[in-house]
Amino acid sequence: MLTIGRLARYAGVTIKTIRVYHAKGLLAEPDRDASGYRRYTARDAVELIKIRTLAEAGVPLARIRELRTDPGIDLRKALHDVDGELTARIRELRRTQRRLRRLAEGDDLLPEGVGDHLGRLREYGFSERWVTLQADLWVLVFATHPETAAELMGDQAQILAEPALRQIFLDYDRAYDLDPGDPFVRELADRAVRATRERYGSGELPGQDITSDIPGLIQSTVNEASPAWRRIDALIRRQIG
Repeated sequence: MLTIGRLARYAGVTIKTIRVYHAKGLLAEPDRDASGYRRYTARDAVELIKIRTLAEAGVPLARIRELRTDPGIDLRKALHDVDGELTARIRELRRTQRRLRRLAEGDDLLPEGVGDHLGRLREYGFSERWVTLQADLWVLVFATHPETAAELMGDQAQILAEPALRQIFLDYDRAYDLDPGDPFVRELADRAVRATRERYGSGELPGQDITSDIPGLIQSTVNEASPAWRRIDALIRRQIG
């Protein structure tokens, strides 16, 4: 007869592990002796080693209990199924690992195509502050409205490809530190209104049909970044609505 401590040493596990196996119904609790101590047999040691082996192989404890208590289960097939599940989990963990590495490089948060778009912004001469703001906003747009995000980004890319329109956005970026009352702020808002009307006429603006709080949230985020930007938005809305 073995004490729980000796059983643990023979099986290569801890006393705590044995108690967990008892609690989860994997290993039957033996009778206690006159002193109130559990006493284990060689059969208990064999059963414990089997459980430990399955656990070390990656079989979940709940599955081990099922395998050991249901006489109708084909053990070989069940272990083959567990192997398949572990293989799938390993693939998923590897995908997670690759994504974590991309996140560490600062790329994976950006939806497909956004990284290239941000690269063009830098080439055009936009400030890093503007590029960072745009990255955050595009992450939000793609996450909440994936069905229209690519179209909206394509429209912006076309606008920025035209030098005159691109200059409006560059001036908008550079107006960040201006006083809201600076005459340049009003002049820039007027230019933006004229360019918008020339491009879209009286038609609906891209993204205007989005029925959610996201467009307003995005604009408020931009406005909060700079009093001058907030003033420009107010002036534009007075004329376009």
